[in-house]
Amino acid sequence: MFFTLSGFGSYVLIPMDAEGQKNHLKAYGVTYWTLEKQLKVKWLLNYRGGSFLLPDVPEIKRECQIRGVSFEVISDAKTEEILELISSPSQNMESIVLEKAPKIAVYSPKGNPPWDDAVTMVLTYAEIPYTTIYDEEVLHDALVTYDWLHLHHEDFTGQYGKFYRTYKSTAWYIEDKKQSEALALKLGYDKVSEEKLAVALKIRDYVVGGGFMFAMCSATDSFDIALAAEGVDICEPMFDGDASEPNYQSKLDFNKTFAFKDFILERNPNIYEFSSIDMTSKRQIPITTDYFTLMDFSAKWDPIPTMLCQNHTALVKGFMGQTTAFAREHIKSNVLVMGENKTNGEAKYIHGIKGKGFFTFYGGHDPEDYTHKVGDPKTELELHPTSPGYRLILNNVLFPAAKKKKQKT
Repeated sequence: MFFTLSGFGSYVLIPMDAEGQKNHLKAYGVTYWTLEKQLKVKWLLNYRGGSFLLPDVPEIKRECQIRGVSFEVISDAKTEEILELISSPSQNMESIVLEKAPKIAVYSPKGNPPWDDAVTMVLTYAEIPYTTIYDEEVLHDALVTYDWLHLHHEDFTGQYGKFYRTYKSTAWYIEDKKQSEALALKLGYDKVSEEKLAVALKIRDYVVGGGFMFAMCSATDSFDIALAAEGVDICEPMFDGDASEPNYQSKLDFNKTFAFKDFILERNPNIYEFSSIDMTSKRQIPITTDYFTLMDFSAKWDPIPTMLCQNHTALVKGFMGQTTAFAREHIKSNVLVMGENKTNGEAKYIHGIKGKGFFTFYGGHDPEDYTHKVGDPKTELELHPTSPGYRLILNNVLFPAAKKKKQKT
């Protein structure tokens, strides 16, 4: 079953504006399902919240009905009218062809850590398939078979999430440390920090070679810290059995990082913080006014950030995490800020290019759980089918499906 978006008398429009769509999250799932069937889709950037245009075949309409996704059947003439409007130089819109369902990997431990991951939850809810991989698969070069990689809540520095002070006596922390040490030894490393660095370097090479990496919460800054500290021991004895290296701050190499520069590491192992990158302890915003704004890009000239910012609102509720948001002064000049809270001087949602690949860092843990804590129950996305915060994750999932266009600049 193979069709292009031509030769049809009518089309299926999946609107993505606030008024026209009752389940934004599952709409991405239908779009992904359509791509899996080798059908092409047009992503109508900035048209009704970033709508999707699909061929009018019975299977698609049936799938929309089953999943509770709003859709409209529109005539060929109406479709041409919409596409003509989008192509007009006076409109900040663009039509992007999605060609192939990206193969998705989620980097996540095999056990059951006492927290939930927003990306796996929304992929499951949207019915988008993914494969869970961890250190063994990464170090054995499995990443090359995937188009898109998500980094689960993770600490690439070997400090076990800086949970030491609060959770060092809990069963899950003790077991996690034990399993991490055993895995490092199995893979040929003396320390967890050395093994995690090797994983970070493999992920770096994956991106440089053309992969797309998406990270949230502590996976964002701990990844860059691990790269900057390559060959430098920044771990205290309770983490790796020996003292940290003297003056390790001065030995960091910021040329090796993806997004961040000039940050100061938190030396105290009892403080639940990695570095000055994170804004969590510096925030002065009450929950009632904690929102971040999505930036407005030129759809025709900057289609990538436009795709990643598609939403039915430009104002998105803030949410906390171990790494809540990023200090603007620590973001490299070649990294694009796509979502920010100007009041607090922080970036929430950033994107960059590394080699032939791309990365997106999204601060915070769960877009619909403001202060998600260890052991809290997971978010039920059935209660949040139109979540703009979760839509940003799914924009990134579909991004690798886009047909590559020649740059206009």
